[in-house]
Amino acid sequence: MAFRLIDVENWDRKEFYRHFINEVVCSYSVVVNIDITNLKGQRLYPAMIWLLTKTVNDMPQFRTALSEEGVGIFDDMHPMYTVFNKENKNFSGIWSYFSEDYGEFLKSYESDTAMYSTSTRYAPKEGTPLNAFNISMIPWLEFTSFNANVYDEGKFLLPIFTMGKYFEREGRRMLPLAIQAHHAVCDGYHIGLFVQKLQEYIDSFQYGEQV
Repeated sequence: MAFRLIDVENWDRKEFYRHFINEVVCSYSVVVNIDITNLKGQRLYPAMIWLLTKTVNDMPQFRTALSEEGVGIFDDMHPMYTVFNKENKNFSGIWSYFSEDYGEFLKSYESDTAMYSTSTRYAPKEGTPLNAFNISMIPWLEFTSFNANVYDEGKFLLPIFTMGKYFEREGRRMLPLAIQAHHAVCDGYHIGLFVQKLQEYIDSFQYGEQV
């Protein structure tokens, strides 16, 4: 993991960053419907975790964070995601290392979920990397709006992704996806580009024999 500090004084985003981190602290959320028709037959949750992480790693705006030394960009990111305990109807937050090879990532995901999905703790897996971002899913709810409120003086710059219950529309399978971002590092243009890249990755996704 490498965290590269940004020279704010010579950053082309300096004025925007300082405005939205100091003067008008502003995070926002966008909900889009993603076409996941090509993922039929795949295990949706691990596939989407991998696809989201792959897209995040393509875009520095989604890898920008604040450290004690200042604002900087992680070279790459790993997913931190929730698993549901079917017995007590609660969840745990765990993480897995990302791999460009989906098969390798899936093995890590399966191992981690098998170990921790029956945990009664909030964070049962230790050693969460600093370069991790949040993904969760509410598979029981088809939503059109979603907002996560982070109370940390407005300094949390990394994205938060929340998926909902998929639905069928005109022969296509659609997935609600909420994207929470900080305006200091990420504008609407970047959200649009992210969604475009994510959709392209979904449309070209292939793994094994679909069942």
